[in-house]
Amino acid sequence: MGGVVLNKTKAQNSGWIVITFGWGMAVTMAIYVVGKFSGAHINPAVTLALATIGEFPWEEVPAYIAAQMLGAGFGAVLVYFHYMPHWRETQEADLKLAVFSTGPAIRHNVSNLLSEVIGTFILVMGILGIGANEFTEGLNPLIVGLLIFSIGLSLGSTTGYAINPARDLAPRIAHFFLPIPGKGGSDWNYSWIPVVGPIVGGVYGALWYDALFNGNFDVVFWVATAVVTAIFILAFLGDRKAGRNVIS
Repeated sequence: MGGVVLNKTKAQNSGWIVITFGWGMAVTMAIYVVGKFSGAHINPAVTLALATIGEFPWEEVPAYIAAQMLGAGFGAVLVYFHYMPHWRETQEADLKLAVFSTGPAIRHNVSNLLSEVIGTFILVMGILGIGANEFTEGLNPLIVGLLIFSIGLSLGSTTGYAINPARDLAPRIAHFFLPIPGKGGSDWNYSWIPVVGPIVGGVYGALWYDALFNGNFDVVFWVATAVVTAIFILAFLGDRKAGRNVIS
């Protein structure tokens, strides 16, 4: 992201495809590096989703999420140092924040929340589907990276597709504390959306997969369905209200 939005980089203005492809390949490399140690748990939404359907022990969830937050925060600090000369060359505070965390193209909280829910729903459904198939040994991380890339291309342009609470929250905290020249606020009013949305979407994706392929339509599934349905309805009503305000 920094190479695309910060001034005087070689990749400045190279566009959304570069951002999404870079992120997909970064996820691929992360899975290759840590997969055999942690099962490639680099996303709290995925960890919570797997725990919800009994594929990961709940007692290990807090430690994994703590590690995910620390890793994302450390990565954000490295990004700060990597682009150090470019912070002063970039005047727009919102672009500096965009290097660390996501923000909506159009600020509409419920719709933004829904975008994150849908994106992470697809992510977890895809990961579970990939895991259920046999590929050539060592190919799975690349397939997951392509899944991230495809989500970014097709669904990510509304919110910047966090689809990972640690990937957004820890760097946002880093942005708040780091001495970045000319930075603005860290947009804390929006910060809950890329945390709550991926968790809801990820858990619901896992529950849907479990229900669809294992027939497990339990109470948790129906409660989650009610929550997600409410988000869809609120997003629709909010958009209708915004449309009336524009007309009037």
